Amino acid sequence: MINITFPDGNVRQYEEGTTALEIAQSISEGLARNVLSAEVNGEIWDATRPIPEDAKIKLFTWRDREGKTTFWHSSAHLMAEALESLYPGTKFGIGPAIETGFYYDVDMGQETLTPEDLPRIEHKMLELAREKNGYVRTEVPKDEAVAYFKDKDDEYKLELIEGLEDGKITFYTQGNFTDLCRGPHIPDTGPIKAVKLTSLAGAYWRGDETRKQLTRIYGVTFPKQKELKEHLALIEEAKKRDHRKLGQELELFMFSQRVGSGLPMWLPKGTQIRERLQNFLRQQQEKAGYQMVVTPHIGQKELYITSGHYEKYGEDSFQPIKTPREGEEFLLKPMNCPHHCEIFANRPRSYKELPLRIGEFGTVYRYEQSGELHGLSRVRGFTQDDAHLFCTKEQVKGEFLSVLALTKQVLEKMGFENYTAQISLRDPDTPEKYIGSVENWDSAERAIIEATKEVDMETTTVLGEAAFYGPKLDFMVRDALGRSWQLGTIQVDYNLPERFELEYIGADNKPHRPVMIHRAPFGSMERFMSILIEHTAGKFPLWLTPDQYVIIPVSDVFLPYCKELVERLAVHDIRGFIDERNETIGKKIRDNELQKIPFLLIIGETEVESNTIGVRIQGEGDKGTMPFDEFVSYFNNLL
Repeated sequence: MINITFPDGNVRQYEEGTTALEIAQSISEGLARNVLSAEVNGEIWDATRPIPEDAKIKLFTWRDREGKTTFWHSSAHLMAEALESLYPGTKFGIGPAIETGFYYDVDMGQETLTPEDLPRIEHKMLELAREKNGYVRTEVPKDEAVAYFKDKDDEYKLELIEGLEDGKITFYTQGNFTDLCRGPHIPDTGPIKAVKLTSLAGAYWRGDETRKQLTRIYGVTFPKQKELKEHLALIEEAKKRDHRKLGQELELFMFSQRVGSGLPMWLPKGTQIRERLQNFLRQQQEKAGYQMVVTPHIGQKELYITSGHYEKYGEDSFQPIKTPREGEEFLLKPMNCPHHCEIFANRPRSYKELPLRIGEFGTVYRYEQSGELHGLSRVRGFTQDDAHLFCTKEQVKGEFLSVLALTKQVLEKMGFENYTAQISLRDPDTPEKYIGSVENWDSAERAIIEATKEVDMETTTVLGEAAFYGPKLDFMVRDALGRSWQLGTIQVDYNLPERFELEYIGADNKPHRPVMIHRAPFGSMERFMSILIEHTAGKFPLWLTPDQYVIIPVSDVFLPYCKELVERLAVHDIRGFIDERNETIGKKIRDNELQKIPFLLIIGETEVESNTIGVRIQGEGDKGTMPFDEFVSYFNNLL
């Protein structure tokens, strides 16, 4: 018998080899029908995989993120089976689950898929799903795995197998399809009741532009047709809110091929919003004892070799800038933290100066692949709302908690009240991805975990998502459409102070190593703006809006009164302009509504004679006339 411990601490005994699905059946048949996968001693397993020893388990259904991930990864395999059936000879790259479904990168040989082919593939997927074939896991020796895919002439799977360790290779089979995969998968294809293949794209094999371009097929599946309809409606709404579309319509930012892909340029209105965001955060930081600095956009290559960024990010950075001086090379900075380390090291430091909090709106550069660029959310040049806190080991928890409070304040001010926190730790199976000692990592991870427990913050923990120099706490916000985005981040770092040999003189008059906390509530101004635009559908909070009102005169005769209103409103820090175009009143109203201007102030003979303002609110219609002071009071109550 083995002991199975449930999340509530309850322990039950089962026979060795019992599966999570059988455990669910022992609780209720209803639960068993809905179980998709399970966490067994911290790893996600198939619900049908035998459990050989005592274990802590969690059961996942469609309601859980892990359940959806398993469902969608299994759907990728179902799509692959449909493709192999319809297009014999198709070769397969990778087919992971993603935030909103799944994709599979495939080599169609001489075939060319078009959007018109997708309904046929969907139909085949549903036909195969109705067969309710189980997903069967098999452990396969490496030589057998190689032989299998050599027989299928699939160079992609053979390349993947090269990097796998013998004894840890698994195949999954459902119906007539077998794939190299570590799983997990749902028990069988039956729960997949609704399918939509959403788009096609090109994707270089393993993200390498020098390799063959494969066809990437995106899709999403659901256990009920109703849920698919709701999802498709959400997609249509998301298209209307696309920040690239709204950014152009509202004249917020632009890109130019002459300037370069992934290098955004901010237009006047977008710049106003960006500067107000920065001013808000700058004021909050100054209240919290931060000191602002400015550092160069470039640094000597040796700076980033010291920090470790060149080793970890060198391939994703712009190539070194060579100077006329022999052997001298500079890099466009991929991070601000090495510069801030040099600022700390500028002169001797005392423990009395700590914590030292320095902040910068610093622009950094990374050479993202052209196929991965996406509006403002994935760019090659972006500005981080960066700050680095240098403190003693004893101050780490207190500083972390203060940063936590600041980040929450910023997110809630922006209207992001629905968020969770993710503790991102190192993956113990890939120590080569990280720098620094195990002791330092243990201390840093412990500091984050203890701090979040102290404020009773609900968190999830993910292995392998830490930065290369330290663990972090990432804020995952949900927007108005329920989509999840990673925004603010806080990182605890014992390693960069060691690499830069940073020191302060302690109360004992001896040198000590400081601890470094990295934090960025917005993450990057560009990515934050992309999310804010889509969250608000371009209707920004009133305090951020570039033009808070537009005055629309019924006739040019009333322009003097309109100009007087502009001056009076400016005294109250209410900003806007007069629409003096030679257009009809109706067209002016429609155009300014589309520009998401909050207040449309209509001025005619009645308003001039009564010294009032005709008020129309964007999206809500007329609010009647108001005396000037009443309008100012009404406006200020909305801020």
